[in-house]
Amino acid sequence: MFDSASIAPDNGLMATGLVQDERFQRHNAGPGHPERPQRLAAIRKGLAERGLDSRCVPIAVSPVDMRHVGAVHTEDYISRLQRACADGLPYIDVVDSGICPESFEIARLAAGAALNAVEAVMAGNVSNAFCAVRPPGHHAERHMSMGFCLFNNIAICARHLLDEHGLERVLILDWDVHHGNGTQHIFEEDPRVLFISLHGHPGILYPGTGYAHERGRGRGEGFTINIPILPPGREDVYRKAFEETIHPAVEKFAPQFVLVSAGFDAHRLDPLAPLELETSSYGWMTDQVVDMARRYCGGKLVSLLEGGYHLDALADSAALHVERLLAA
Repeated sequence: MFDSASIAPDNGLMATGLVQDERFQRHNAGPGHPERPQRLAAIRKGLAERGLDSRCVPIAVSPVDMRHVGAVHTEDYISRLQRACADGLPYIDVVDSGICPESFEIARLAAGAALNAVEAVMAGNVSNAFCAVRPPGHHAERHMSMGFCLFNNIAICARHLLDEHGLERVLILDWDVHHGNGTQHIFEEDPRVLFISLHGHPGILYPGTGYAHERGRGRGEGFTINIPILPPGREDVYRKAFEETIHPAVEKFAPQFVLVSAGFDAHRLDPLAPLELETSSYGWMTDQVVDMARRYCGGKLVSLLEGGYHLDALADSAALHVERLLAA
């Protein structure tokens, strides 16, 4: 089911897994699109220049078994996406979600690599992992694409942990500057997933969801926590949110696995949002989630790249994120 090369040799040492693969750069969303292949090239360069890539355990990249995608997305959407790519259409569902003929298979690789990282952590061969994948995922709804996202990679990972590993409590923390609408809607009735999102206020920022009153539905009510942030949204606001809202909720939930939608687009240099985090802010937030994972679930944590569109800020922030994962 999973590529055996995704599992690091068990040498008795815990380590950080890393997903990197040049094939992710083949997904082309179109000329001038902010979600461009150079994003991953910048991350790769940033990690290499700091010697961080060589300190990580490489996680194999292999296509996801489509039954895992089908556990999150409708058959109709999967078929439409595959057909749109095969037909050479420029986008799927919305003009923001640009595609090329290879996009379907690259999206399969992104989801498959993320699952390989989860498996490596569950096997105890790495303690945590960062997945530098594209296309991103957290805007993808069950039945359609939104906001650059094709398959909801983090939702696929959470569903796998619940349904195939039998976990009862999975935390998804989304710090991308844009609300993870797709992830919220996929799990909003499921009390096994605590979805917490810090994001720019939906009154002024895409996708216009993620108000504080959105708390889940039915049995899942109270297991969605949205923290909308108005500009300038500096680190002190995030620190207050962690102290007053996030840490108490996570303590009560006691997750068995921590997943992070690691968007780096709340950075003050990012062109797509008005918040003003510093590069160092992502180191601090990484420390917070590492501590949560250590405290409640033996360090089990996988983060997946979402947004981040200023290449230098993205490279620096992602490198600091990995550095702090390595220090866990």
